Amino acid sequence: MPSFSRRQFVHALSGAAALAAIPRSGQTADYPSRPIRLVIPYGAGGAGDQIGRPWVEKMSSLLGSTFVEHIGGAGGAIGTAVVAREEPNGYSLLLGNGSTQVIIPLTSPNPGYSIGDFRAIYRLINSALVFAIHPSVPAANLRELIAYAKANPGKLSYGTPGIATGNHLVGESFKQQAGALDIVHVPYRGIAQASNDLVSGQILLVIAVMSAQLQQLSRAGKIRLLAVTTERRLSGAPDIPTAVESGMPDLKYEGWFGLFAPRHTDDAIIDRIAQATRLAMADEALQASYRSQGMEPDSDSSPDKFQRIVETTSASLAPVIRSIGLSNL
Repeated sequence: MPSFSRRQFVHALSGAAALAAIPRSGQTADYPSRPIRLVIPYGAGGAGDQIGRPWVEKMSSLLGSTFVEHIGGAGGAIGTAVVAREEPNGYSLLLGNGSTQVIIPLTSPNPGYSIGDFRAIYRLINSALVFAIHPSVPAANLRELIAYAKANPGKLSYGTPGIATGNHLVGESFKQQAGALDIVHVPYRGIAQASNDLVSGQILLVIAVMSAQLQQLSRAGKIRLLAVTTERRLSGAPDIPTAVESGMPDLKYEGWFGLFAPRHTDDAIIDRIAQATRLAMADEALQASYRSQGMEPDSDSSPDKFQRIVETTSASLAPVIRSIGLSNL
């Protein structure tokens, strides 16, 4: 029989009590009475697994049997559309992000779903994009990068994992806010190839999701990390300034991942999942695991808070999408 510290025992009791206190009525009275499916709309082995599987493990003890199903394709649109069409009973949930929930509906003419087809439940993590340059570029911060780009028009290009990704939109926002910089976008099929080309000097600037690997490359002197796009510095990388600190107050972007349910899911089910998730996200080991990967865990989310984040993301990205001709509106 496993042993527990007094702190773990008290936490478990308080968690059980908190879950039991959530009101149940009607068809939600026995929820969950069967396994819950978390759809990750990407292939196995990526960031979706790193974020979603720890949540699934926690839910299996806090809420009930939970499992992952990968439904990849079309940049996440296929799996997202599948969940949008499911019965709103709490047994099919989505691990969504800014791309699946905002960018794809705003840029794709027929993704199979819309922004309003989902209810936000809980933001699990947010991650920063980071401006990474080759050491040959004489810039120690964003101000110096802007000065270099202005003095060398057309010499710089920036790599991202593809057109209409958050990385791409941040790159175009950076160019616009810095005074229409002459920097060419180079879309790759994934960030791994772009990062490899950055290290080799084939490309001099990459806008990538912050990761432990990028920090290791920076410490080894193979790349230089100039700024992150979150409003505050990352606790896992406190030495890297934000774009706001670097003189660009409007250059903010958080690459969040979180839980979504089909639009008509009952309030009681949404609240029950959110409460169980809040308990899971209070676990210090889980927080440390996310931070070690360059992610910031959110231990204070809720359906209302997360919905406002989705709406804010949509409002901030829509003008950029229209300005570069990607909007389907």
